[in-house]
Amino acid sequence: MPKLEITDLSVAVSGKPVLKGISLEVNSGEVHAVMGPNGSGKSTLAYILAGRPGYEITSGKMELDGVSLAELSPSERARAGLISTRQYPVEVPGVTIMELLSAALKEAADSSELHSLVEKEMLVLGMEKHLLDRQGVNVDFSGGESKRSEALQLAVLKPAIAILDELDSGLDLDAIEDIGNRIYKAVKEENMSVLAITHYPRLLNQLPAKFVHVLVDGKIVETGGPELALELEATGYGRFEVAADVSVDIRL
Repeated sequence: MPKLEITDLSVAVSGKPVLKGISLEVNSGEVHAVMGPNGSGKSTLAYILAGRPGYEITSGKMELDGVSLAELSPSERARAGLISTRQYPVEVPGVTIMELLSAALKEAADSSELHSLVEKEMLVLGMEKHLLDRQGVNVDFSGGESKRSEALQLAVLKPAIAILDELDSGLDLDAIEDIGNRIYKAVKEENMSVLAITHYPRLLNQLPAKFVHVLVDGKIVETGGPELALELEATGYGRFEVAADVSVDIRL
């Protein structure tokens, strides 16, 4: 039963503190949403979990099933069951989607079963079959095609935990429904865990979160249930930003 544990995690970029003591725990089959204003540190959290270089852990820890992620390379994290999608998916020139997935699943490379599975998942995600032959994953893909491609990789690779970095950014409602429903199916049927970083609650209509965490100025300032996402949609982050900015001089 995979578990992601983040304990008092502080992270700096170029010496500047960005995350300031983050703690949260994602258990098997749970969906957690992290929401917050621009510049609050949401993407930094996704990057440090995925192992992106240039981010320094200054204190705290992050563990997957008791194993420190800080000791693992990005590829080792993926083999351990943690896969992260990107807000802006990376282009992989000269490689087809099938070649990418075959390389990731070496034991299934060149198998007809893998090809059938990919075609089935593409149909579920509303992807055109001609994208299978495109030379270059995400090269000349539309924004929606790139995000659906990311969801396809999750569906086929079946990670223990998926870190979604604004997967819904730039998507229309149909794409959000297709992608959200497919990921939630993996949560319910395969006990996949999800940490979804998002600005908007619309993704959570298809991917219901058990917990919603509000991140402001590098700190989780409130945690609640799905109703918290609805509050944020209605009122914004004003009360949380004010609370984070207020400092009280006890001498007064």
